[in-house]
This record gives sequence, C-alpha cells and structure tokens, in this order.
Amino acid sequence: MKQLVDQINEQIAVFQKNAELQAEKGNKAAGTRARKAALEVSKLMKEFRKASVEAAK
Repeated sequence: MKQLVDQINEQIAVFQKNAELQAEKGNKAAGTRARKAALEVSKLMKEFRKASVEAAK
C-alpha cells in the first residue's frame, strides 16, 4: 500500500509540473504529458481503492 501511495504522489507531481507549463507558457506537449499523468493517477486511485477495501475487511 505504501508503494502505491508513493506512485500516486509521484504521478501527481508530474501532473502539476506539466499542467503549470501548459497553463503558464502554452506548452502543448506539456499538456499532453499532463493528461497522460492524469490518466495514470486515475488508474492508481482505482488500485488504491481496491487495496484499501481489502485492508478494511
């Protein structure tokens, strides 16, 4: 579970960095990277939910 949380935090940091580049400088490639990171965060959050539900049983 700890490793999963670390992966989520890493992907959120990647998203923040690239989203700022797109918003501030209009970097289109950074926007693509930000969207990719957002999809990865979504997948990781689903895994986290499964793991946390299992741990609660």
